[in-house]
Amino acid sequence: MSSKKESAALVGVGAAACAVCCAGPILGFLVAIGLGTALGVAIWGVGALIVGAVAAVFVVVRRRRRAAACVSEGDGVALVELTERTHR
Repeated sequence: MSSKKESAALVGVGAAACAVCCAGPILGFLVAIGLGTALGVAIWGVGALIVGAVAAVFVVVRRRRRAAACVSEGDGVALVELTERTHR
């Protein structure tokens, strides 16, 4: 064999060894990033749902209290007097 073929084979073996040796830590790092992202999305998502539920309950209770406060004590009939429109 020529020296070029031997050096190419040596480079190929070195690249394969590097890929085998470094694949585990690289994949572990990528998995850690993925799990951290999933956990962050889950935590922020649950937090947003809780805040949204509390805000919705607050708004509903507030609207019901306002609606209850606006109910008149009478029989529910309001008398309206119609008048003629005067021109200016």
